Amino acid sequence: MATIDMIDTGYFYADGGAMFGAIPKTAWHRKYPSDENNGCILAMRSLLVTTANQRRILIDTGAGFKHLRSLSYYRFFGLHNLEDELSARNLRPDDITDVILTHLHFDHCGFCTQEENGKVRMTFPKARHWVSLRQWHNLLHPNALEKESYFKKDMQAVEESGQLQLLSEDLILTPDVTLRLFDGHTAGQIVPYIRTASETVVFAGDVIPLFASISPEWISAYDIMPLTSYEGKCRLLEQAVREQQRIVFCHDAYTASTRIKKTESGLYLPIRESIQKAVIQASAD
Repeated sequence: MATIDMIDTGYFYADGGAMFGAIPKTAWHRKYPSDENNGCILAMRSLLVTTANQRRILIDTGAGFKHLRSLSYYRFFGLHNLEDELSARNLRPDDITDVILTHLHFDHCGFCTQEENGKVRMTFPKARHWVSLRQWHNLLHPNALEKESYFKKDMQAVEESGQLQLLSEDLILTPDVTLRLFDGHTAGQIVPYIRTASETVVFAGDVIPLFASISPEWISAYDIMPLTSYEGKCRLLEQAVREQQRIVFCHDAYTASTRIKKTESGLYLPIRESIQKAVIQASAD
């Protein structure tokens, strides 16, 4: 069975109205705090997975450092260099065998490459980089609603290396890691399912970015297909309840993961003894 190490690559601020869409602030602010400008702190969470056959898999890589100036309105802080995080775990970038990218928005794939002396290089040169075919098409031909979220520079060196692997359907990557496709937030988002010795862990990505948005009707304004998002959330949640899976929330700065239950009235609630809290570094503001 696989083992999992959770890495928070840093934090940024996003507008609460954008994160919670049609849900009024009087409702969402009770579940997720914001500052006086409606800014909500979001994490950029990655997983380091070691499988039973010793593949070392990194799930999402955060924003990296290439675009911080052009994205300054997100007020990034507490950023971690993934190479340093690996070194602290006695690993090198060359030890990573696979990088799974839930999707190619800048806050999920930026550290796949780094810019040095005007040139861009791969951060994990020996890793196969798993992306859905539809998401790759979005990167190359972004629609009007997502075009500000993609940077071709993040993935160009990966493509040129021959290490890009494109998925068009669900895939059993290893006996303990399965990749499933979900639409809604964007086209072809990958949701990894990881079997550990004690439970199955679901890295929900932006299907369910925050525990506060666990209700299927709480759809982010960033989601380009809201009804599809709703259907995908319901599908993910029903299986998580039925099989007692643990959901990891990639952007929640306060709750890293939990198992959930469903009440008779249809509400999804955390199983309290299973909640894993997140630790937020002090903002540099």
